[in-house]
Amino acid sequence: MTDAHVVGSGIIDFGEKYEWSFDDLLEGAYLDLVESVDHGINSTADIDAIWYGTLDIANEGSSGASVAHATGLFEKPATQIVNACATGSDAFRNAFQAVKAGDIEVALVIGAEKMLDSTEGLIGGAALERVWRGRGVTMPAFFGMRATRHMDQYETTREQIAEVSVKNHENGTKYPHAHQQFECSVDDVKDSATVSYPLNLYDCCPVTDGACAVLVTNDERAREFTDAPVRVAGYGFSTDSFMRGDDLALMNFPASRQASSMAYERSNYGPDDIDVAEVHDCFSITELITYEDLGFREQGDGGAFIDDGVPHLDGEKPVNPSGGLLSKGHPIGATGVAQIAEIFEQLRGEAGDVQVPMPKSASSTTSVSAATRQGQSPASTSWNVKPRTPDS
Repeated sequence: MTDAHVVGSGIIDFGEKYEWSFDDLLEGAYLDLVESVDHGINSTADIDAIWYGTLDIANEGSSGASVAHATGLFEKPATQIVNACATGSDAFRNAFQAVKAGDIEVALVIGAEKMLDSTEGLIGGAALERVWRGRGVTMPAFFGMRATRHMDQYETTREQIAEVSVKNHENGTKYPHAHQQFECSVDDVKDSATVSYPLNLYDCCPVTDGACAVLVTNDERAREFTDAPVRVAGYGFSTDSFMRGDDLALMNFPASRQASSMAYERSNYGPDDIDVAEVHDCFSITELITYEDLGFREQGDGGAFIDDGVPHLDGEKPVNPSGGLLSKGHPIGATGVAQIAEIFEQLRGEAGDVQVPMPKSASSTTSVSAATRQGQSPASTSWNVKPRTPDS
């Protein structure tokens, strides 16, 4: 079975794209991808299939025809993936599996979301009657409960949670595609408007439009596109329930733990081998808990991890050098693809002002687990990726 490699990436600046149509988002990310391929690409001939991630909140991109019109890639199979916050990551997983299985040779993965023009939004889902999810409970409330539980159980401090936001906003000022590019202090985070105790405005990711694309291919084709492909060493995927009787459901994300364990096993890498990570931080507490779920620290030690400076850009294991969702934004269909794109750049040494010194392996995680997300199957995806050297 062949290996699969990322050989190009493209992204638009995330932000308030009121003047952009959904097609504009897709076209922008795709054209940037085409420009990024070192040896060039004949997209019509080279790309065999498309995996397209979007929740289509704005109801502008509800089929593969949206991608075809925006890119000119007609007569190509285009599969739309919808899986809540794991949408972009799951699109990548499906493309990776098709390439690795030998079904196709070159896959385009593209994710996009136009969040700000939606008349429905995410809050409307809180009014739906479903036996497996409480009514009237929004995502800030869900994650606020996780924060208070973690604080109570492990004596995690409000300052430690706020420091995640401080770190990611500082990184975001150095990342050119981030929606919010400002620095803040712990006091700034704590003094910003209350959203759902103990989470304040700066603990929450912004509502953002955006798009991102990556190109995936096999061993035989990788060197046609670049001399520095990045091999996908392993992946994991897991689904959890919105309702769990286990008390740990408010202190970790079981799906993230299961998915990362699968990725570690498949890749023969472990938590200690990871040099840099892009993780889901829709709220500051989410990243702190994910430190523990990925095995970077023991259960309950996430606060100490941030206190020790380990996940800072100049730390031993930088997490979210791109600024994460807290700074970059969270256009749902594009989020997971953008994490892969950042890891791709990191491992090629092309991440600019947020470049981590000489990373050899990295992980990307987008997770939706117990008691989270609206109307989609909760899921978690995780990858470990490493550069493929000429003689490997």
